[in-house]
Amino acid sequence: MKRITLTLAALVMAATAQAQVSVKDAWVRATVAQQQATGAFMQIVSAKDAKLVEAKSPVAGVVEIHEMAMVDQVMKMRAVPSLDLPAGKAVELKPGGYHVMLLDLKGQVKDGDVVPLTLVVEGRDGKRQTLELKVPARPLNAAAQKDVSQGGGHGHGAMKH
Repeated sequence: MKRITLTLAALVMAATAQAQVSVKDAWVRATVAQQQATGAFMQIVSAKDAKLVEAKSPVAGVVEIHEMAMVDQVMKMRAVPSLDLPAGKAVELKPGGYHVMLLDLKGQVKDGDVVPLTLVVEGRDGKRQTLELKVPARPLNAAAQKDVSQGGGHGHGAMKH
């Protein structure tokens, strides 16, 4: 009996050791016809120190993790190889900050569409966890109003990549 208890305890600890990541409030900015890029935004919480290392979606030819930051009074955007997810802390991907960039869109992302998005998170131990998300698209005007109301205001509307 003692042996079974120890085995069960080891299995529970092994399952807990996996990087446990949750995503909430995910959304993708809807686009206009011919627009070739958009952003995905969300909050990510990891139970253990980890990093977001990859994102994929069938609606885009290229998907990257991006950072927007003010450099010499100019807003600059660049791809980053990964995004740190400190244990237990919510990391917000939002307009004007870190976000997932969907480039070379294969078609228009319309209000109400559900966009498949895959996130790959890597723990400190090198083990990877894949999250399969179904992310709703919000209309351009509603997303822009939300950005401004939350102090963002730095969307991708006129940005070229």
